[in-house]
Amino acid sequence: MLTPPRTVVRREAGLYALERALQRRGFRHVAGADEAGRGACAGPLVAAAAVLPEGRRGEIDGLADSKLLTPASRERVYAEVVDRALAYAVVVIPAEEVDARGLHVCNLAAMRRALASLTTRPEYVLTDGFGVDGLGVPGLAVWKGDRVAACVAAASVLAKVTRDRLMVELDGVFPAYGFAEHKGYITPEHSAALREHGPCREHRFSYVNVAAVSGRDGRPPRARRPGGHGPDEPMERSWASGGTVGVALGEQPRPPTPVGEDVAMEGGVR
Repeated sequence: MLTPPRTVVRREAGLYALERALQRRGFRHVAGADEAGRGACAGPLVAAAAVLPEGRRGEIDGLADSKLLTPASRERVYAEVVDRALAYAVVVIPAEEVDARGLHVCNLAAMRRALASLTTRPEYVLTDGFGVDGLGVPGLAVWKGDRVAACVAAASVLAKVTRDRLMVELDGVFPAYGFAEHKGYITPEHSAALREHGPCREHRFSYVNVAAVSGRDGRPPRARRPGGHGPDEPMERSWASGGTVGVALGEQPRPPTPVGEDVAMEGGVR
């Protein structure tokens, strides 16, 4: 049996080159998936998936890795992606799920669920950094995929803007931490607030810096929401679900995740 000739896509060919090459090979609907919030020690993990149209309609002015865009540019590109995408989906994983199941497990589960929720079934999947199995279609994990493939960059913007909006909402509920500014990442200001006030219910207690100030220090947070932990703490969730939003279920617990995989804010952009 003859094998098809190898396709070489060079980085300098541009953000749309990889998808165009796949489409020329017959994979019309190429989905990209990415997440936001891996390195944060507070707030949810958010994953998104997107399928952009073929041709000029799928080319979005200013589309890039969300970490390289200003907040205003991200909002504009977000609106364009929502308007033009053949399909998109966003999944929100709350902090307590990250604690109970582990960051990496939740990351893969969220991307898998976002891809499975697309109303246009992808024929090929591109993911940022991590391969996602169990999709029933071929796929490729692309190193820094949000800077290489347009559909992954689109998913990156969807995830980042969604998460930033949620963190701004959380800032209104927990004003002592400055969530609207640092979005839950480990900045000096956030660390100082953690030391002064202790963690709130939206912190990830399995992260070593949060565990240290909570008195848990490396122990899994079996009862992770004790009463009176942190200022102005409500017992209910602080945002309402909207659109395609879900929580990954059925994954096995994992030992607590130390900070270190991504301790800086994503790209240094707030």
